[in-house]
Amino acid sequence: MKIIAGLGNPGKKYDRTKHNTGFMAMDHYLEKNNLSLDKDKFEGLWTKQKINGEDVILLEPQTFMNESGRSVAQVANFFKVDPSDVLIIQDDMDMPIGKIRIRANGKSGGHNGIKSIIRDLGTEKFNRLKIGIRHPQKTSVVSWVLTPFNNEQQKLMDDAFATSADIIDDFISGKDSQYLMNKYN
Repeated sequence: MKIIAGLGNPGKKYDRTKHNTGFMAMDHYLEKNNLSLDKDKFEGLWTKQKINGEDVILLEPQTFMNESGRSVAQVANFFKVDPSDVLIIQDDMDMPIGKIRIRANGKSGGHNGIKSIIRDLGTEKFNRLKIGIRHPQKTSVVSWVLTPFNNEQQKLMDDAFATSADIIDDFISGKDSQYLMNKYN
């Protein structure tokens, strides 16, 4: 079984903001595959599907970003999913807008959602699909991550979301992190 979790903040106020990049990537995947998050439990919206012969949980934690780990850990513990079978989709301010990077494990890089997941899973050994949102130039970090993409940026993000869907499919199909890094980084 695999868990794919897109990170973001719940509520209309945060819809389409840079910090909700993980939600947007997940929503793109769901729409592309005619799926929906039909369950509300474990402090998240989720669905369990059979995709390419694999049982998969698709999850959007409904805690705020800084507490994403609570939801991810509840799902992983309930379904007894090893952290190496977890893929977290996150925004990354240290990369240009729309750039993608896969990581198999590691520190949080200052991302509070990842810090929370490391804390609540008790390990750094889970996969990350990072999507760049760029560091702010002339505004505070909080202001930057809580604003939407402009039209030019959104086009780059739409391309990143399409690539993310391919990455998710490869992950579900059992491609290991080294394969994913070689193909997509």
